[in-house]
Amino acid sequence: MLAVLLRLEVMVLATATAVYFLSGYQWWVFLLLFAPDLSALGYLAGPRIGSVCYNAVHTIIGPLLLGFVGWQLGSGLALQLALIWLAHIGLDRVLGFGLKYPDAFKHTHLDAI
Repeated sequence: MLAVLLRLEVMVLATATAVYFLSGYQWWVFLLLFAPDLSALGYLAGPRIGSVCYNAVHTIIGPLLLGFVGWQLGSGLALQLALIWLAHIGLDRVLGFGLKYPDAFKHTHLDAI
C-alpha cells in the first residue's frame, strides 16, 4: 500500500509541475516559492504544535481548495500558488517527509525518516 501511495505522490509532483509550466508561469517564481517550508517553524514551539502546523500545510486539501477558488474567480495567482503548493507536498512525500506524528519530527505516516 505504501508503494501505491508513493506513486500517487510522484504523480502529484509531476502533474502539478507540468501544469504549472504548461500554463506559462515563471520558473523563478516556482523555485522561489517551492523551496521554503515555513510550517516547520512550528517545531520551535515543540513537537505537538510543530506536527499540527506541518500537517495543516502538507495535506492536499488546502491547495485543492485554493486552486478551485482561484479557478472560480479567474485568479491566475491563486492557481499558480496552488500548483506550487501541490508540487511541494508531492516532493516532500517522495523524499520521505510524511505527515508528522506529535511525538517527533522524524516519526511520520511513511515510517521513520
